[in-house]
Amino acid sequence: MDLTFLLNGESVQLSDISPTTTLLDWLRETRGLKGTKEGCNEGDCGACTVMVRDADGARSLNACILFLPQLQGKSVTTVEGLAAPDGTLHPVQKAMVELDGSQCGFCTPGFVMSMATAHTNGDTNFDDALAGNLCRCTGYAPIVRAAEAASLEPVPDWVGPPTFSLPKISSGGTGSAGRGADSPPLWFAPESLDQLAWTYADHPDATLVAGATDVGLWVTKQMRELGTVIFLNRVGDMAWIDVTDDALNIGAGVTMDRVHALMAEHYPSYAELIRRYGSTQVRNAATIGGNIANGSPIGDNPPALIALGATLHLRHGDSQRDLPIEEFFVDYGKQDRFPGEFVEAVSIPLGQDRLGCYKLSKRFDQDISAVCGCFNITVEDDTVTEARIAFGGMAGIPKRAARVEEILTGQPWTADTIALAWDAWEQDFTPMSDMRASADYRLNAARNLLIRYFLDDIGAQTNVLEVQP
Repeated sequence: MDLTFLLNGESVQLSDISPTTTLLDWLRETRGLKGTKEGCNEGDCGACTVMVRDADGARSLNACILFLPQLQGKSVTTVEGLAAPDGTLHPVQKAMVELDGSQCGFCTPGFVMSMATAHTNGDTNFDDALAGNLCRCTGYAPIVRAAEAASLEPVPDWVGPPTFSLPKISSGGTGSAGRGADSPPLWFAPESLDQLAWTYADHPDATLVAGATDVGLWVTKQMRELGTVIFLNRVGDMAWIDVTDDALNIGAGVTMDRVHALMAEHYPSYAELIRRYGSTQVRNAATIGGNIANGSPIGDNPPALIALGATLHLRHGDSQRDLPIEEFFVDYGKQDRFPGEFVEAVSIPLGQDRLGCYKLSKRFDQDISAVCGCFNITVEDDTVTEARIAFGGMAGIPKRAARVEEILTGQPWTADTIALAWDAWEQDFTPMSDMRASADYRLNAARNLLIRYFLDDIGAQTNVLEVQP
């Protein structure tokens, strides 16, 4: 299968590529563009950040976990292509020089590309825009000052939206017939839900790749061979959002930056959770369907969705079925999903917002949770009428606190009622001890998060980030 995209304004056409070649490796090893750096090689440090543009606008992405087939029809700008053709620096480059935003320089290209993307989009929330870029020598103060100074300058003419046309490219893969021993693995890039369903039904052992923020690490860190790969980035009819009077309906291909914006309007606590668990670069690539389908016991999306009573919509070929999301997770590494079946969409009930999500991690931004708890407790006439409590990091799967819910339901919404459930947590969860937290810490943290939810609900101040002197 051929690929066509723009690189720093020039058309690139590739044939017979390996589907798991990362943009970072290709830039550095094949194109000789060394400005894009390899730091962590797992999407954490941001040294490999590039700007990717298409009809939906500009996004900062991590090149280290971005596979080449994900670039079809897009425009990629690296740090080498950011200045004007005559050498005039982009405003963020100029500001970084003038305000001493760089020392060793290793992280600088990634910072500059994140800043340039934010500048293009008019985004001045630099705490978020730069949370996915690490600097251990200059410090963030001069870098943020440079971002603030550049934000006062207009977007340069040469960074306008790309305009180019692409030839029609087949959505089929490099068929197995005639493939030699050294041929790239078989891969597909369907362009519709129907094509995806039929292709996956025919190749149920294939690896589905949406944003590659998880699968990318299988390649870069675990050195795994993925075999047959099906890329989902061209399935446009899986990237939809439909808001009705009683539900948020979200296609599995919707990226987490869009989910974040949607939840900020309807469930702000969930939105804050999303803001913390992935950097801008990660949220720009990761999809809600991929986050659910990988079945991680420490994924932060499922506890929120379980607490909200979300429903998954699954598809296999022409067959579709619905499933409460908590029933999707069967055991560690195992989901209720047939071979060739995939997550098509998720529906979230709309109603009174009583959701509280709490993430405990050693680092505030972009860190794996030690414990993630989400609470959705309905109270009528000072009595608990329904309780949905879900946790990640407390079991081999994201899981509800069924016994705690049972004890709370029908009782007065008071501290005394919460105390009644103290021992029930051990009936619901048997957490493990690992490098992030001990089992005892996790159990006690879960108990305390219910207390925090109660205090939040009655208006007490619990968030130390919001305490004013």
